[in-house]
Formats: sequence, structure tokens, C-alpha cells
Amino acid sequence: MALPITDQSPIEHDAPLPNDADAVVIGGGIIGVMTAWELAKVGLKPVLLEKGRIAGEQSSRNWGWIRAQGRDLAEIPIMLEAQSIWRDLDARVGGLGLAQTGTLFMAPKDGDMAGFQEWLELAVPYQLNSRLLNARELADHIPHANARWAGALYTPNDLRAEPWVAVPALARAAVEDGVTIIENCAVRMLDIEGGAVTGVITEKGRIKSERVALAGGSWSSLLLRRHGVSIPQLSVRATVAATDALPEVVSDSGVDDRLAWRRRADGGYSLAPSGFHELFVGPDAFRAAMGFLPQLIKDPLGTRYLLAAPKGFPDAWGTNRRWSADKQSPFEKMRILNPKPNARKVEKLAREFAGTFPSLGAVTIKDAWAGMIDVMPDVVPVVDACAALPNLTICTGMCGHGFGIGPAFGRITAKLMQGKEPGHDLNRFRLSRFFDGSTLELGPNL
Repeated sequence: MALPITDQSPIEHDAPLPNDADAVVIGGGIIGVMTAWELAKVGLKPVLLEKGRIAGEQSSRNWGWIRAQGRDLAEIPIMLEAQSIWRDLDARVGGLGLAQTGTLFMAPKDGDMAGFQEWLELAVPYQLNSRLLNARELADHIPHANARWAGALYTPNDLRAEPWVAVPALARAAVEDGVTIIENCAVRMLDIEGGAVTGVITEKGRIKSERVALAGGSWSSLLLRRHGVSIPQLSVRATVAATDALPEVVSDSGVDDRLAWRRRADGGYSLAPSGFHELFVGPDAFRAAMGFLPQLIKDPLGTRYLLAAPKGFPDAWGTNRRWSADKQSPFEKMRILNPKPNARKVEKLAREFAGTFPSLGAVTIKDAWAGMIDVMPDVVPVVDACAALPNLTICTGMCGHGFGIGPAFGRITAKLMQGKEPGHDLNRFRLSRFFDGSTLELGPNL
């Protein structure tokens, strides 16, 4: 099993830097890859620039869920398109680990079912096949489980895939269709003339283009702030563990109030703490504190606060906020965010999974890792043209939901870059919501 990609992984894409391009995409995660590929499909010649490795950060470190269940209502139609795209991608590329296995959100007590029922009623117009399972139906559905839940929200049509395998495979297919990908090539700054973006300045030189997309995940805010655009984006650490191969005790991806799990293609399970993240407190955390207050009040115990980020992280106290185009940028000093996992949580995950499915016996952990999830105050992303910097399109702040929905948001971003109708209502994701006096509406806490 090829576990998440790091800066020790070999460089696979090292094309020469062109002088100009029909479009430039910053960031080699799932959204960046799919944006560039969608541009190539319409005959453009895009360049994708990644400061580290393709899928080196959250696109290879996530849970691997491709779910419509529990989504913000504005995301559901986009997610349904994404699921359709995933099936097409698997038919074209293959080997993505794609499987339809369903998603289970467990209710530890009866009161939790009310929240599931509320979401289910709001999602009726989207004709999902989601439904509630009572305690007896749930016990019949996963008979190996020892836990006694009050019930669950269940969506059998949801999918899963292998993140660290799928995204690099999609990148290779994109190259075959005309995308130029350059790894280990950081964009230091946007190239701006007359107040509009006219390209990018990289550590290897300048590329001229009047179509630029920023899909930089946790690094997006740092680059935007350098150019006078502020977004209230923070990053939180999330820990994931991989078990050795185990008998299949549950095929659905599932989560309760303690842990989440996903069956992997290699026969093991990926495990993660449920509703638990760690925030390294830095300058951006102080700037954005008031915006995140409603989220913190709603879930006060879901985040652990750490005094300082490791050196070089986007919101570390020592990370440079001002740099010039001819000097090394923060994006070169930290090629890939590779935070250490929370060791105590990893040990606890193994015990809790074994306790939930006692027929497994002792559960051993094969490996563990962590990723930095880029989050927004209302738990939905920014997908919009940047009015302050014409010719720039932003797609960031996926709040841990980017892998599954990434192919559709990549398609949407490619359309926005071309001045085309996106095909979906993007009002919920507009950048201006943070500055135009709008009251932010929190996405579902499911």
C-alpha cells in the first residue's frame, strides 16, 4: 500500500516551464488536477504548478469518502455530479479503488436521530436514496457490531476510493490529454499588471496567462494575503490510522461519536477520531477568531488548541507574510505539510474499533499520518472569481470535504476561468459573503 505522499516521494512530473499558457492552475490536489484536466478537454493548454508533489497534502491524507450524505444543501447537486464524474473517471483510468459501499452516520442516542431526520427532510428535493435505520435495522445491517446505537442515517449510493492512488492516477491521465504538470515548482507570487492578474511568478521563472486558478488548500490564504486579499481560512490537524488487513466486518463507511472508518482496497480499515481536530494557534487564528465563534459555540469540544504550529506551517508565528518575487518564498521552505499524527488518538482508535467489532480480536495499526484541513467559518468553501484581482479564480476552503466533491468543483472552476456559466448556483460559495454584511449560515454538523 502506498501511504500518503511526502516530499520524499519521487518527482513524477517535471516538464519544462513554458513562457506562457492558456491557463495556470496553482495546487496539485484533486481540485487542481481536475480543473487543469477539464481545461485541456476543451482544447486549452493549461499548466498545473505544484510546490511539492501531486496529492502530497490533504488529497492523499483524507478518509477517501465520496458522500452526498450529510452535505450542505448547496453542495448536494454538485456532489451528485461529482459521483457521476467519479464513475466516468474509473471507467477511463481504472485502479482508483472506487466502490459503492454506502455511508452510515450512527446516532449514539435517540435525540441524535432528530438531526438526521431534519437533514433528510431538507434533502428531499435532491432525490437521494438516504433513509433512517432504527436500532433493529442497523443491528441487522452490521451484525458484527457490538455497539448499541439508537439508529443511523444511511445512504447506500455513496462511494469510496483510495486517495493516494486515485489522484496521482488522474494526474497521469490529465497529462495524456495535454496538461503540463510541474512538481517542485512553487508559485511565489501572482504577476499583476494594471490591477489584473497576467500570470504567475514561480521559483523557476515567469508564466504569462490571463487565466489563473488558486486551488492551494491550506496555503491559499497566505498567497492571497500577500496580494491584499484576506479570507478567513484556517487549517486544523486531523489524524488518520491504517490497520493491517482484517476480515470484513462492515463494508459501509461509517462514523459515530467516537471514530470513523472506511474499508480499504487492501483489506484493512482507515480509522479517524470523530469530530476531533487540532488547531495550531497563529496570527490568522487571532484575525479570524470572531468569524469562527459560532462554529466553536456549536461544537466547543471538537477542537483542541495548540500554542504554536511547527516551523514553516502557513500560520506559524515565524512564517514570513511579506516576500519578494526574487527571493525564496514560504511555499519553497515547506514543500509539503506533513504533520505528525496524534499518537494517543491512534492508540485509542485501535482499541475502539476492536471494541466496536469484537470478532476482530486485537486490532493492529499498520501506519498513521495526519493532514491539515483548510476550513472556513461557515463550513463551506470559497468557489468564485476574485473581484479584487481580475483573471483570478479561487477554489479553496473545502473543510475536509474536498476529495469526494473535487471532480465537480474542478469542472466548475474550469468553467469560471473561461467565463462560462458554472452549471450550479454558487451564491453560497461566493467570496464576498465574508465582507458584504451577510449573516453566515453554518453548514450541517453531521
